[in-house]
Amino acid sequence: MKVIWTKYLNASLILKITIALILGVAVGLIFGEQAAVLAPLGDLLLKLLTFLIIPLILFTMMVGINQSSIGDLGRMGGKVFIYYTLSSAFAIIVGLTVASLLKPGLGMQMQGNETFDVPENPGIVSVLLNIVPSNIFTAFTELNLLGIIFIAFAFGIALSYMRNSTELGSLGEHLYKTVNALNEMTLLVLKAVLQYVPIGIFAIMAKTVGNQGLDTLFSLGEMVVVLYVALIVQIVLYVLLLLAFKINPLDFFKQARTPMLTAFVTQSSSGTLPLTLNAAKNLGLSKSLYGFSLPLGATINMDGAAIRIAVSAVFAANLVGDPLSISEMLMVVLVGTLASVGTAGVPGAGIVMIATVFVQLGLPIEAVALLTAIDALVGMGATGLNVTGDLVGTTLIDKNEKKRQTA
Repeated sequence: MKVIWTKYLNASLILKITIALILGVAVGLIFGEQAAVLAPLGDLLLKLLTFLIIPLILFTMMVGINQSSIGDLGRMGGKVFIYYTLSSAFAIIVGLTVASLLKPGLGMQMQGNETFDVPENPGIVSVLLNIVPSNIFTAFTELNLLGIIFIAFAFGIALSYMRNSTELGSLGEHLYKTVNALNEMTLLVLKAVLQYVPIGIFAIMAKTVGNQGLDTLFSLGEMVVVLYVALIVQIVLYVLLLLAFKINPLDFFKQARTPMLTAFVTQSSSGTLPLTLNAAKNLGLSKSLYGFSLPLGATINMDGAAIRIAVSAVFAANLVGDPLSISEMLMVVLVGTLASVGTAGVPGAGIVMIATVFVQLGLPIEAVALLTAIDALVGMGATGLNVTGDLVGTTLIDKNEKKRQTA
């Protein structure tokens, strides 16, 4: 038993995750809904990853802030926000282009009287106000990522001021060493949690495949295929961007594949955040950059969800026999980009964003109910791409910053 455990620990994480994925799919197909008995193992993984989010954001960001000047932070923050906005808009264009060529839903008819209550979209103003939490502890208990980022930023700036103060310098240095030690301690806990990731992924995959089955996939298979084609096109564009910045895509994906696969299975960008931060560290990116860009990206940068919005809009329009016009496509880009920010932190954000766009364009809301049948299948791919987009953007900005420093 000890030998088996030692071999398991020494095996590469990506190999263990790949085997877990294959076994999960097999168990799900063989046992169907009975595979749900494994659900607690998957729930435990999500709890472990969520458990690490707050200390990782707090300590990583506070340490990172104290490794850069305020001017550098402001410049990098501007680049991150611009990249995330343009990236989401471009992802919608990719989704519209692929879906317009492949025409999902054309000739298909809605059956039954599916109904869907439109979830409330909090809107951009509400999201922006939510950045500043009224209560620190509430921000933690509600896992308000934007609020936690603000807390880490405010206290990180205060710590930087203390270290550079003649009166508080000594106290600031002691406090910085403590925060840095807490950050290293959190990374040690993460290292232990990584050993459980394959087990949790196996359980989640078995449950998902068991619940969805093949019937759902076949009934809306065209929609699923079109979405995944668009996701692949977006990944190809990421590769081209990496090459343009003279970054080796193989080196990038070697580190990015673990959070990508985990996000794919768990369907949670926020839950995968500990693994995404770990991948950024292994890529050698600046802690002062990824400490805030990745938590922010997990909240507002949703390239996969943006593609999902675009493909779903084309699907719904074809479903009623009224394909989108050019002006309507431009409206999808605008509304979809705003919706991807406006639904930040909302449970089931993908469906909320789709419903928001459908209402704005006058598309049949009944189609949203139809799309919920494949929510898990498309949500997996979309979430995997969300995480990939965050890491690509952070890597490109890091490369640009380092080039600027050496110039």
